[in-house]
Amino acid sequence: MFLILVVTMFLAGCLALPIKDPYSYSSAVGQGVGTPFASYGEGRITGVRVWETNNNYYYYYYYNYNSNNYISGFQMRYGNTWSPVFGNEGSEKQEMELFNDEAIVEVSGKYNPADYICYLVLTTNMGRTLSAGMPNHVSFNFYPTNMGNELRILSGRFNGAGITSIGAHWGLVDMEGAGNRTLETALETVTPIY
Repeated sequence: MFLILVVTMFLAGCLALPIKDPYSYSSAVGQGVGTPFASYGEGRITGVRVWETNNNYYYYYYYNYNSNNYISGFQMRYGNTWSPVFGNEGSEKQEMELFNDEAIVEVSGKYNPADYICYLVLTTNMGRTLSAGMPNHVSFNFYPTNMGNELRILSGRFNGAGITSIGAHWGLVDMEGAGNRTLETALETVTPIY
């Protein structure tokens, strides 16, 4: 009986599927010139700011282009701490704070192969989106390879005017101690009843 148990355990171990790599990377798109960057922080992403620059009039008037909107910079909040601004703070800022258990599960947009990321859309697992820029030029769509993963890092390059390339890194988040500032703020404002 013991021999049957040992053989069964051995065969079960041989047939077990290997564990998939819990991380994936969506290759960068765009021209890719300038200073490299990678967002960083501890815990889950809890907020995002994206700046866009709108040069419609200037480019339309002088160069007869339809539009030259582009993403000039962005900033991520990990837990309670904002990362540095990657790129620069342009004229228009879009901002989104994530709810508890909300995560970014898709990054999409459009880029001009000759210069900048033109349009950026961040979509959460709750269906909310943050979008900035103008939807023109070549499309891209990033999402995690593995179910349950979320955006961990945005990387790419920027120059003095804006973001020239962008890629996405996906993974799992250890939720021990990775609270969301919106919940902590809400709990701090509640007056206890004695």
